[in-house]
Amino acid sequence: MKAIQCVEWGLPERLILAEVPLPEPKTGEVRIRIEAAGVNFPDALIVQKKYQLQPPLPFIPGTEVAGTIDAVGPEVKRLKIGDRVGAFVGLGGFAEFVCAPAALTAPLPPGISTETAAAFTLTYATSHHALFDRGQLKAGETLAVLGAGGGVGLAAVELGKLAGARVIAVASSEEKLAAARAHGADESINYARVDLREALKTITGGKGADVIYDPVGGKHTEAALRSLAWRGRLLVVGFADGEIPQIPANLLLIKGTSALGVFWGEFAKREPQANQAMLTELFTWLAQGKLKPHVSRTYSLADAPQALVALLERKAVGKLVINPWGMR
Repeated sequence: MKAIQCVEWGLPERLILAEVPLPEPKTGEVRIRIEAAGVNFPDALIVQKKYQLQPPLPFIPGTEVAGTIDAVGPEVKRLKIGDRVGAFVGLGGFAEFVCAPAALTAPLPPGISTETAAAFTLTYATSHHALFDRGQLKAGETLAVLGAGGGVGLAAVELGKLAGARVIAVASSEEKLAAARAHGADESINYARVDLREALKTITGGKGADVIYDPVGGKHTEAALRSLAWRGRLLVVGFADGEIPQIPANLLLIKGTSALGVFWGEFAKREPQANQAMLTELFTWLAQGKLKPHVSRTYSLADAPQALVALLERKAVGKLVINPWGMR
């Protein structure tokens, strides 16, 4: 089969399109003929050896996929050949086939395309785990979403509105803020033009935000932390800015605030039953039309490195998707 391989650490341009053996499902796994693979920021980091996990070379990047099961390993009971599914694979998604743990694979509701599903799983699961499990977001609270025009950001905006929160979208361009407003954001801040802390103070009438969702990191994290309300929660989701911030601990003390780490992939592995329940809820909302993933562009498998470059350069709005079989 064809796959994108990382054979040396570095920028996405060093990735190669290679012919590799077809994987065989092990106990508890299914093999998926991939019809669409989501492109996520960890994919761009892991090939540079900048992610929390560092697999041995060579490896195939790509964390989430959607397609059809074509083989089933031993002890898999609830899934069968021919099922349309979405899956979190961690690695191996930028290929024609991949083996995925059955516990991290979910059947797709009728009418949901594989492209939509591939743009859905990681971003919405990350945001659901962040807002509802870690952040305990409640109706009537104020949620500020940094990086609101990206994949996880738009998911957080939609889920925040679904929870009944007042949602403030924060992004670096008017195009991204327009996308966030289209997905339900009540108000918006362009932090490339105004001071984030002052803008949040003004919008919240000096109270601050109850929950701040931060997949950006860098210099914006401390400004966000200083903008929390009493008992506010800062959700540390990622570091798209490229810099891991150092948080002054005294800022947590002053207003009784919390900084909470969010790592959905590890949650899914350690708490599979809770994760399955969460995915079921998310796919139900998707089928009901309450959530609407935004795919801004689809790339061929050979052009997957270009998709990763677009993420690193902060040019993507919503999600980018790889189609392994088409566009050749």
